[in-house]
Amino acid sequence: MTDDAHQQFGKPLGAPVDTTPSEGPGPVALNGRYGRIEKLKTEHAASLWDAVQGHDAIWTYMSQYGPFAGADEFFGWVRQRTALADPYSYAIVNSADRCVGIATLMEIKPAMRVIEVGHIVYSPALQRTPLGTEAQYLLARYAFETLRYRRYEWKCNALNAASRSAALRYGFTFEGILRQHMIAKGRNRDTAYFSMLDNEWPKRKAKFERWLSPDNFTADGRQILSLGALNGVTG
Repeated sequence: MTDDAHQQFGKPLGAPVDTTPSEGPGPVALNGRYGRIEKLKTEHAASLWDAVQGHDAIWTYMSQYGPFAGADEFFGWVRQRTALADPYSYAIVNSADRCVGIATLMEIKPAMRVIEVGHIVYSPALQRTPLGTEAQYLLARYAFETLRYRRYEWKCNALNAASRSAALRYGFTFEGILRQHMIAKGRNRDTAYFSMLDNEWPKRKAKFERWLSPDNFTADGRQILSLGALNGVTG
């Protein structure tokens, strides 16, 4: 039955949408001012291990893996990740050509034009740096502008205050909590849902770029305007 036929019943309908499927993520290189994003490869494992070893707390809210007993176990995990299409893993590489983190595009639904950024691992060398924020900007821009997704999701353990704060700072909108959503490492996980939409992206993009601009940093690297403030996040 066509939309016109449905209209005769007087029922509300959503706005028409371009139903052309989005593309899946691929082995692109996304270059920024402070570093780059590229497909995760086994060659990244050594520098990433150097960045994360001894910092077991960063794995606390990962639902299925980490921390790792040693380099061999970690290298095996990286090798497994490189072979997966969903989640599709990207290395975050700094200006010294060292891999200092991972982020993935996942829960990929091209027909619905929905995708999620997740499995985010930031080593201490990446945390609270311009590259940490730039990586999120580069992935969001790729998802919206190249792959043509209309909904970009961020989900995390509802107890993960740092992740929830980051989502708001990056410009995602909090949508609610799914209770008893998962069992993660033998424990209950309530999941906090956030999203960003394609019609919101132009404003979010402008704020990312304003924050990332060199004139937003002092000579010693301190930010002048925070991204949270630019996105109206208080507290």
